[in-house]
Amino acid sequence: MSVTRSRKQIIVRRIMIVVLVVLGSTLIGVGAYAGYLYQKADNAIRNIAADPQPTQDGQEDNTANQEEADKADELKPMTFLLAGVDSREGSGGTMNSDVLMVASYNPAAHSASLLSIPRDLRIESEEGRAHKANYYYAHYSIEDKTTALANTKQMFSELLDIPITHMVTVDFDGVRQIVDTVGGLDIDVDMDMKYIDRADGTNIDLKKGYQHLDGKQVLDFVRYRKSNQGTGESSDSDRNVRQQQVLQQLLDKLASFEGAAQWGKVLDIVGQNMKTDIPEAELKDWIMNYKDMKPNQITFQQVESVWDSPYMYVNEQQFKDALTKLRTEAGIVSESSEVSDRIGTVETTEE
Repeated sequence: MSVTRSRKQIIVRRIMIVVLVVLGSTLIGVGAYAGYLYQKADNAIRNIAADPQPTQDGQEDNTANQEEADKADELKPMTFLLAGVDSREGSGGTMNSDVLMVASYNPAAHSASLLSIPRDLRIESEEGRAHKANYYYAHYSIEDKTTALANTKQMFSELLDIPITHMVTVDFDGVRQIVDTVGGLDIDVDMDMKYIDRADGTNIDLKKGYQHLDGKQVLDFVRYRKSNQGTGESSDSDRNVRQQQVLQQLLDKLASFEGAAQWGKVLDIVGQNMKTDIPEAELKDWIMNYKDMKPNQITFQQVESVWDSPYMYVNEQQFKDALTKLRTEAGIVSESSEVSDRIGTVETTEE
């Protein structure tokens, strides 16, 4: 009996050792995973975060720092100006923002509203000169890169009567890389698309229909405007719908990420292709808690627009309603309910 009891004790001891080894390895693995992502996030944020942004009058923009200091336990509603820029060889280095969006986000409700601004929308400067919407970030970048984010954000804040909390710029090549990292996207391509530009290497060739696209094809789908190969032209309104479709899918895909290798790759890409004035500590917290931060409901504001060369003009009433929705989402009380007369609009046609 004693020998049997002794053998049982040895077996139990071995089992306990194995369990402890497994548990220890698991804890070490979890710790290493968390440390790996933290390090990746830290490296990415150092690259993403822009220097403190002084404005044109020479005063440093302390809005972000003040918000961080005043940050309560729960995040407050906020607004963003998102710009997609092109820095490929052959693009001329103009940094024109082909994609321009204004977004409001309510963390407590896990909801967001988003409005795509047509890149060719007619906007008058304060001096009365008319330019396309995508002109302004490039203009401020050429003047002084260190003030570009702050001045672009300030200009659109005043224009739209929406205090914009943060601005984010994303290089198009980063979008391509992220789409490839998440394994591509299933997209309903709304029309045949063909366009070739040998100067910057553009070669768009997509067929109409629902299909799986890689990063390069998704970028072609989002950017397509006109053809020199016999397919139809695409309006800014169509492009806005495509941008929203891609953004929604991309957010959903990122939320399903669980592996350290996947998130590590995304953070590397983000660090190389994004710039923002979001404070480093806040940005790190958002990245490390992406699943909790991601809005459960995103409302995409649809605004009709018309082309009158060389500008786009938006439906005044629809644009007004969209801005009201953005303000409501962010808890902003506006003194004016009218669309700025600096924005190119057309009146609603009565049926």
